[in-house]
Amino acid sequence: RSITTDPRFLGRFRAHHRKLPLLGAFEYIQGDLVFTSLLDRPDRIPPGRFDLGRYSDHRDYGVLGFRHGRVLVLDHVRKDLVVCAPVTGEQRRVAVPPEFKTVHLNGAVLCAAGDPGHVHGECHSSPFKVALVSLCRHDYRPLASVYSSDTGAWSNLVSTAAPCQLFDAGMDGSLVGKALYWLLTTMEAGIVEFDLEEQSLVVIKGPPVTDDFPGGGTHRIIQAEDGAVGFAMMSYPHFQTWQRNVDAHGVATWVPWKTVDLRNILGPRPQIGRTRRMARLTRGWDYVKGTGGIMCYVEDTDVIFIHMDVNVYMIQLNSMQSKSIPGKRFRSAYHPFMSFYTPG
Repeated sequence: RSITTDPRFLGRFRAHHRKLPLLGAFEYIQGDLVFTSLLDRPDRIPPGRFDLGRYSDHRDYGVLGFRHGRVLVLDHVRKDLVVCAPVTGEQRRVAVPPEFKTVHLNGAVLCAAGDPGHVHGECHSSPFKVALVSLCRHDYRPLASVYSSDTGAWSNLVSTAAPCQLFDAGMDGSLVGKALYWLLTTMEAGIVEFDLEEQSLVVIKGPPVTDDFPGGGTHRIIQAEDGAVGFAMMSYPHFQTWQRNVDAHGVATWVPWKTVDLRNILGPRPQIGRTRRMARLTRGWDYVKGTGGIMCYVEDTDVIFIHMDVNVYMIQLNSMQSKSIPGKRFRSAYHPFMSFYTPG
């Protein structure tokens, strides 16, 4: 048997490396969710290796989130969830609580393994949790619940004390520590925080910025220094991050963290003629023709993906180093996929 398929070897390899490799990304191309490898040759993975099957069809299914080697898919017709493990091909359907059937949904899938020293990488074979956050259609208070694959049951519903404005349904939440975060429609409205340990749902204040969130394309919740909650905002040519500090009395304060000039780390923008040609190829997304935006955030690697016109870049937030993704052109939603993977 090959050493690369020996479970003992894989266990030692994963324990040594600790972090998941970024294998590629799923993006919608002509209505289907397709995997594109981000690895260099000869390690590049063929697109068909990670196929979600019928759940790739954007007309009937939508992706709520990618995390720990799994994908959370929403069935628009049945209003049920499907948890997919692209590495193994396993797919598991999860019924949505009736309170969530007629409302906008945001969600996340997470590994539930509690073993000491567990390294996220083979989480497709470990127990999982699904977190759902939505809006109650009667009074517009967010609702939240957690599903456990161990028990096959949902937790009791929790909600915020007061109504709040609708947030962008379908936007990936950010996992920072033991809590998930979603942006509301404006910074004045705040940020939804779902604490998975305490099973509490609150709306916290955001940093003192005034920009609204057109489609969520210019802002993201991130993890800042020492595991603190952070906030990233892109307004070309500036890329700015904030950090939320909480003192001994529980008082939270947002402070600026880093500000960079994107022209210094991305290099010159593409020529206007080429930009317009590529914009036509992307089927006319309005914000493709603008100055760019944030596409997604990868928590485990502290990497953020942005697009400038129709070009895609990775930015490592700690070093603020950037890398252009050759051949990638911004089309729509972009979902990075991380997992340990052995060819063959």
